[in-house]
Amino acid sequence: MSAGRGERLADWFDGRLGIHTLGRKYLRKVFPDHWSFLLGEICLYSFVVLVLTGVYLTLFFHPSMNEVTYQGSYVPLNGVRMSEAYASTLDISFDVRGGLLIRQLHHWAALVFVAGMLTHMMRHFFTGSFRKPREINWLFGWLLLFLGLFEGLFGYSLPDDLLSGTGLRFVHGALLSVPVVGTYLAMFLFGGEFPGDDIVARFYSLHVLLIPGVMAALIVAHLLLVVHHKHTQFAGPGRTERNVVGTPFMPVYLAKAGGFFFLVFGVLALMAAVATINPVWSYGPYRADQVSTGAQPDWYLGFAEGLVRIMPGWEITLGGHTLVLGVLIPIVVFPLLLLFIGVYPFLEARFTGDRDEHHLLDRPRNRPVRTAIGAAWISLYLVLLAGGGNDIVATRLHLSINTVTWAVRTGMFIVPAVVFVVTRRICLGLQLRDRELVAHGRATGVIKRLPHGEYVEVHEPLDRARLHTLTAHERPGELVGHEQRRRAVAGPVRSERGRTPGRSG
Repeated sequence: MSAGRGERLADWFDGRLGIHTLGRKYLRKVFPDHWSFLLGEICLYSFVVLVLTGVYLTLFFHPSMNEVTYQGSYVPLNGVRMSEAYASTLDISFDVRGGLLIRQLHHWAALVFVAGMLTHMMRHFFTGSFRKPREINWLFGWLLLFLGLFEGLFGYSLPDDLLSGTGLRFVHGALLSVPVVGTYLAMFLFGGEFPGDDIVARFYSLHVLLIPGVMAALIVAHLLLVVHHKHTQFAGPGRTERNVVGTPFMPVYLAKAGGFFFLVFGVLALMAAVATINPVWSYGPYRADQVSTGAQPDWYLGFAEGLVRIMPGWEITLGGHTLVLGVLIPIVVFPLLLLFIGVYPFLEARFTGDRDEHHLLDRPRNRPVRTAIGAAWISLYLVLLAGGGNDIVATRLHLSINTVTWAVRTGMFIVPAVVFVVTRRICLGLQLRDRELVAHGRATGVIKRLPHGEYVEVHEPLDRARLHTLTAHERPGELVGHEQRRRAVAGPVRSERGRTPGRSG
């Protein structure tokens, strides 16, 4: 029987592209089933929404700082001089069909994209999936997060409204604080004295062309390495360092992924439809002699703002150059906080001497130091985020702004240390609790009297799956020493069967 036209076409492509061979190998790829793996998909789908909405917005946005007189649908600003960028943003919001919805969808997707990346990386951090052989993929994800922060900065600076202009003033001041070359950097970027004439056009090129292209390439490389290294998975019955237990990509996972994409898209669209974000018409066009009241950046750059706000206004002169430490130190600390996340896999491997491959994930409680470090970093971020809104906090809580600023300055050093110690002790305590469950089983609440008159609580043995989850890890030496000391003080503990745990077998 002769092959049909479709089969011949498929054979033609397969002979030149190897599609059938690749499909047979990768369409049956197994994906573990766990809710935390959806965090990465939220990042990917938000990026897709950003690309789709961004393409639509480029059709109507004019990235120019040429001054025009606005005559449009938003009557309160009629007759006001403004840049073409701001005027076109107003036109998109009020005159383009569906323009305001697309603008808000784009902005909400950007916030969710960065939030998803940060949460996704924290999931990898706390479970140890960044270990060998996935260090390079961790760096790809870290670069995506780093680029995403600046992509967001460039994006909300494009409308040239009073809020974004205040942020650009901060960028200009940060560049000027760079020793020796700061003035040249500011003149090059802004095209002259602040606010310059070219900043919107240059940010537009970076925002719609250069950075998205690099991010798209990193996403492709990230996904290819995921396929190459296979997925990590949590320990459980039948799961080893050499296999993956889950559902195949085709058709099960593909159907789930497709449904989840439309779910993410729908939630973002709902947020854009019911929750106003960045109402530029309320701020007005940017003017260098005005500052927007309560000006705050998007949440993911709030900690950088906080570093600047809590830093004392120190200045020193060296070699005829004035160093504005009140801005220079924060712009140095800002990338260092992010750099620590990027290089952490290599630091952990260096200090622990762990050079083995790992495909099974850790429970955070079983790595108390790593978990404490991650919790301390998050607490530092939240403290600095509060510092970035010190004026809002002071106004809403009826406090002195100096009081809030000094509280943030103090908390920056004290809170992460306290969180580190408390988190580490909680992890060790949870490990002891797991050890008791393994040794005695689950408490049933049933009291039993032994023949010699002693009353004990009956414990129900754990099932094999639960036992596997609780014991499939290496116990830190510190915990072992602590438990031995506790037993030496308390003496042997008897179970309902009259045996001393740990002495059988």
